Amino acid sequence: MSAFTSLTEQFAVAPQLAPEDMAAVAAAGFKSVINNRPDFEGGPAQPSSEQMRAAAEAAGLRYVYQPVVGANIQPADVAALAAQLEELPQPVLAFCRSGARSSKLFMLAQQSAN
Repeated sequence: MSAFTSLTEQFAVAPQLAPEDMAAVAAAGFKSVINNRPDFEGGPAQPSSEQMRAAAEAAGLRYVYQPVVGANIQPADVAALAAQLEELPQPVLAFCRSGARSSKLFMLAQQSAN
């Protein structure tokens, strides 16, 4: 599994994960995974959301697909993440290509909550 970066005790980010990483995500104590990377953004070698969902659910994780374009994060994206964080079992691991987009989205959601 790729290294993850904790932003809070209940939220961390990671670069692109693979389906085979989901067991390690669960073993690390995460309860939910949010995929912020649009399908096929990285070409055909990138695992699809459905592949990631199947692997996450097989590992006992809740899975949310919230694709976000990094240079075009919208207020609706921020509101959707804030709502997901209210309902998802925690801790949550979000991922995208590098982790930066998921980090930015989380920071914006935190700012909007304050």
